[in-house]
Amino acid sequence: MPRFKLLQDWLTWQETLHPTEIELGLHRVLSVFKKLHPGNFTCPVVTVAGTNGKGSSMHMLETIYRADGYKTASYTSPHLLRYNERICINGNPVDDQLIINAFQRIDDARAEISLTYFEFGTLAALDIFMRQQPDIVLLEVGLGGRLDAVNIIDSDVALITSIDIDHTQWLGNDRDSIGREKAGIMRNSKPAVCSDTDIPRSILQYATEMGTPFYRLNYEFSYILTKDRWSWNYSDIALNQLPVPALHGAHQYQNAAGVLMVVLLLMEQRPVSFEAICEGLQNSNLAGRFQTLPGRSNWICDVAHNPDSVAKLSQILANEPVQGRTIALLGMLSDKDIPAALRVIMEHIDIWHISPLPTKRSATASEVSKILKGLNVTEECISLQLSIEQAYRAIDALATEDDRVVIFGSFYTVAETMKVALSVAEQALQ
Repeated sequence: MPRFKLLQDWLTWQETLHPTEIELGLHRVLSVFKKLHPGNFTCPVVTVAGTNGKGSSMHMLETIYRADGYKTASYTSPHLLRYNERICINGNPVDDQLIINAFQRIDDARAEISLTYFEFGTLAALDIFMRQQPDIVLLEVGLGGRLDAVNIIDSDVALITSIDIDHTQWLGNDRDSIGREKAGIMRNSKPAVCSDTDIPRSILQYATEMGTPFYRLNYEFSYILTKDRWSWNYSDIALNQLPVPALHGAHQYQNAAGVLMVVLLLMEQRPVSFEAICEGLQNSNLAGRFQTLPGRSNWICDVAHNPDSVAKLSQILANEPVQGRTIALLGMLSDKDIPAALRVIMEHIDIWHISPLPTKRSATASEVSKILKGLNVTEECISLQLSIEQAYRAIDALATEDDRVVIFGSFYTVAETMKVALSVAEQALQ
């Protein structure tokens, strides 16, 4: 008899099952996985860790392999609108019943072992992928790397994207400490790729300790931009006349370069044509990454939430000025470095609408307002809202066609805004 029939009931139960929301460590989740699947994946596995650029890199890998006809399985987090977005086959979220069936198998196998919400989801993804028999498995680390549940799987290639200060209560207070945790996805004699241009020394040290063949951007591989194309190079191999990645921002070349190194390292196991690489780069449109929403004004959603990702968003805004004002709809989590994140973008924002987020980790609107005032933003440029919906409707009433609205600060901010925008559009059609 299944514990629950509805996916939402399973998820609500999982949120209260474990004493803490996050408990890093592999022993519990590995023991449950081994009960479900004593063997390993028979296809190549790529694990992606990093502070920023993980989602973009995952999506580019997925679209490139799909373009060449491979069956892909990808696990990402967090989701924006539906939990199912985390577990995809061929780019499509799996249906509720597949997840429910996996949850039940996990529940039966775990016995008295307590699992977190994230661990349940990771095990469900792995269980589904083992049964779907894909051609390639792509796994995004949720937090850190070394002790993240995803790391129970030995990958064929590890990809580490850019490193920044984030999740300091679990990973450490500096890039070196954080890099060491991210490096934990490396394996002995299995290649690893890093697309950060300023690699923490700890990652290099770990690669040496592990005997990991290590490929670094601007060392073992590189890229060169031309007017409307770019080229990628490794040793005597060159990919020329590559199309501009569909994902927005100059930093996406950096992510794409790391992705192409991964593709090259797996070329013997999963050959990919130049045409598929081009098609994959052009078809990578990832929700919440400088995504435009319909509206009278130019509404842009971006999940930037730490200093490095907000700086990249700021650079895009600087490169694409508008005739009118730039209005921010901002909500952030209290455990982020809010002053550092806002400092790098404040010169490109004219008006701030600040909202709390629907989570106990949310910073209050007054807390964020105080930080902005400390950065010399005047009070008349700041508007405190009670919710994302209230902020959305207030901005919608005042923004003109020449204005630009930028929604950022957290996945929660973007997700809630998308829900409100969808509701408003549905009401307009009635």
